[in-house]
Amino acid sequence: MRLVVRAAEVLGAERLIPITGAHVDSCLYHGEATVDFVERLIEGGAQVTVPTTLNVGALDLLHPELWRGDAIAAERGRLLMGHYRSLGCQPTYTCAPYQLRAVRPAFGDQVAWAESNAIVFCNSVVGARTERYGDFTDIACAITGRVPDAGLHRTSARRAVLVLRLASDIAASLLEDGSLYPVLGIVLGRRAGSRVAVIDGLPLDISEERLKALGAAAASSGAVAMFHAVGSTPEAPTLEAALQGIEPEEIVEVGMADLRAARDELTTAPGGAPPGTPIGTVSLGTPHASLAELRAVERELAGTRPAPGVELLVSTARTLLAEAEEEGLALRLRSLGVELLVDTCSYIAPVLRPSPLPVMTDSGKWAFYAPGNIGVEVVFGSLRECVRSAVEGWVWRDVDLWGAP
Repeated sequence: MRLVVRAAEVLGAERLIPITGAHVDSCLYHGEATVDFVERLIEGGAQVTVPTTLNVGALDLLHPELWRGDAIAAERGRLLMGHYRSLGCQPTYTCAPYQLRAVRPAFGDQVAWAESNAIVFCNSVVGARTERYGDFTDIACAITGRVPDAGLHRTSARRAVLVLRLASDIAASLLEDGSLYPVLGIVLGRRAGSRVAVIDGLPLDISEERLKALGAAAASSGAVAMFHAVGSTPEAPTLEAALQGIEPEEIVEVGMADLRAARDELTTAPGGAPPGTPIGTVSLGTPHASLAELRAVERELAGTRPAPGVELLVSTARTLLAEAEEEGLALRLRSLGVELLVDTCSYIAPVLRPSPLPVMTDSGKWAFYAPGNIGVEVVFGSLRECVRSAVEGWVWRDVDLWGAP
């Protein structure tokens, strides 16, 4: 409670308010301090007082054979993940708890969520309300069942102050393609920083998978905790509603030149990885893949398999993997050479097969973090480009997708 009260003082909150749930990031091992903290909670008899889900941990508990790192780090990571279960947290171990029907909050619910992409999705797409809660504060809120009445818990703070207006030179075909959304997210994060922005000019009723990709990238390149997309997110049926009837601080036009620059930044492989560049791995599912995304991978493979020596890995939640196994989808994917990873993510855990060749991904978040976290060169592409490249063994491009610069 001292942690929660101190956070309230820092944020200038005059009171604490009750929450209906929490999502905790502190179960990811970052050193012995993370273990010391939770063991103090356990010794004090602490238990969470609201339904509480867990973010990814250090390793895949269902497939421990995928771990390729230090044995001691694996043991400590496993211990930490178990400690949080003993506090009453649900062992979901996913960065995308909003995809789990049983624990997804309702519109307007006050919650305490950690994990940047989960925070931005919760606020933007679900319409529940959370601030950016980090390690230790997240579990403190889950135990006390309270958060400071400040920031994005309040309606006034959810008003868009920045308008990103899409320019007319963006082709309709690109607006309908999934690869646009992580790239636009990178632009959003850089332009918005920590401000709430509204995007004007996107198609209506965008799928949750595309909004997920957009928000995850924006929370990576900036400090975005909420955005609006006119006609797709619940608090932005119109531009005026997202602005709450107040003039914005700034209006920025985003055109093809901005998008191409952001797309190119996501590829760190030498020379921009032109078509024909050999790859060693394709990593999909960051944030964790939904069932719809797992089915999309199967469709794109269309009975083919990755080229010899190429790893095709897809990360998802253990709960969704169980559903995929029930419908036979997981078996079919594995029969096509797909590796399925749960409980962790391949840009934070040593799970990829060792290879000197670049890794290809369709995730703006993965591309943003992986070079620094696990020391790989990255090639960014659409889902179709990634799967086709895995099958070919080298970078394949859809030349019509982004047009000539």
